[in-house]
Amino acid sequence: MMDGSIARPRPLLALGLRLCAAFALATMAMLVKLAGERGAHLVELIFWRQALTAVLVGAGLAATGNLRLLKTDRLRSHTIRSATGLFGMFFTYGAVLLLPLAEATTLGFTAPIFAVLIAMILFRERIGPYRWSAVVMGFAGVLVVMRPGSGEHHGVTALGVAVGLMAPLMVTIISFQIQDLNKTENPWSIVFWFAALSAPVVGLLLPFVITAHDPLTWLMILAMALVGAAAQILLTTALRFGSAAVILLMDYTALLWASFYGYYVFDRAAPASLWLGAPLIIAAGLLIAWRERQLARSRVHSGE
Repeated sequence: MMDGSIARPRPLLALGLRLCAAFALATMAMLVKLAGERGAHLVELIFWRQALTAVLVGAGLAATGNLRLLKTDRLRSHTIRSATGLFGMFFTYGAVLLLPLAEATTLGFTAPIFAVLIAMILFRERIGPYRWSAVVMGFAGVLVVMRPGSGEHHGVTALGVAVGLMAPLMVTIISFQIQDLNKTENPWSIVFWFAALSAPVVGLLLPFVITAHDPLTWLMILAMALVGAAAQILLTTALRFGSAAVILLMDYTALLWASFYGYYVFDRAAPASLWLGAPLIIAAGLLIAWRERQLARSRVHSGE
């Protein structure tokens, strides 16, 4: 088995992989939204994303004689990660379908804020003034993006924002799970078992929602699945070579791609309120990352 990300850190490689992952995720979100507008159901999109990923990864490993990479002694951990990941996918894809791309992407940047809250609640970690300030700043940015009292102005609804905030919460939990799996499993195994275990579950719902599509819509669904599979592999590999707190910074570049796609594909320019709220959320994430690094250095110096 391969060593985990903590054992062999390669921060520059991790940052580069996460940068590519951010582009892939933004592209996948664009394709999800396009396919959704053409009648593809949320359940359909998730099923094909997972089923095609499992088939492609499995076939690719078989063709190269590397099926041994799928051997695991942690099927229970993979099952838990699969359940959490599937739950998170419904919120991630749902946010893209319910919100404009740029807004959905911006709300996804609250993941570091949720990481702080999870550390406090589950691990009873003491949160100091720096990180509390970041939490307050981040949610202030969410309020600016949400624009309370504006109704459904610019396509932002209360339901969309609620779903959009659940997505990064799940991403945070999943990041902890993947980093733990990376200690003993290789990226191909993590990606394959997630897809293989979750696709049959979503498949049970497929007969209730599946509809006929034209060739262009099927092409979009296929492209979405392929790009999503690539993003999953990039994300998992990045977590092997770098800590989640640091490489999450590369996710902010997804806003540029989301804004680009929003304008050129969906003919919707990001509103001024987004450019006011997004810097607050991004600044909160940067402050948290800086503080986490300071605390890590303090622990090393104190011999913890």
